[in-house]
Amino acid sequence: MTPELTALTLAALLQMVQFVLFAIPANLELGTRYTGGSRDFPPEKPLSKRTARLQRALDNHFEGLILFSIAAVVITLSGQSSSLTSALAYIYLAARVLYIPAYAFGLNPWRSLIWAAGLLATLCMLIAALA
Repeated sequence: MTPELTALTLAALLQMVQFVLFAIPANLELGTRYTGGSRDFPPEKPLSKRTARLQRALDNHFEGLILFSIAAVVITLSGQSSSLTSALAYIYLAARVLYIPAYAFGLNPWRSLIWAAGLLATLCMLIAALA
């Protein structure tokens, strides 16, 4: 497996970890009656600030993972894996790991800078695939 696909697999596992980090407090705060139900109506009380941030960080990872997946697969299928694209893949992964606590604890502007590092790494991978 290429380093890019390894980073992609680890990013997918990180997504699962993020889901648990969000789901546990959300279930505690909203109750399993609500979270296990159809959710036709908004909850009676809002999520705490930190739990809502964890939810947004989870949603953000879904969005970023789509582009990173494309980059990792294109690099791998085109046989263009290199030390540069491997480093970029792991920069993306490190940024996603750091993004979780940065968002959960409201570390501004670090959250945005970390997010930008991950996006830039993905962009560079896509450009490398075309070069």
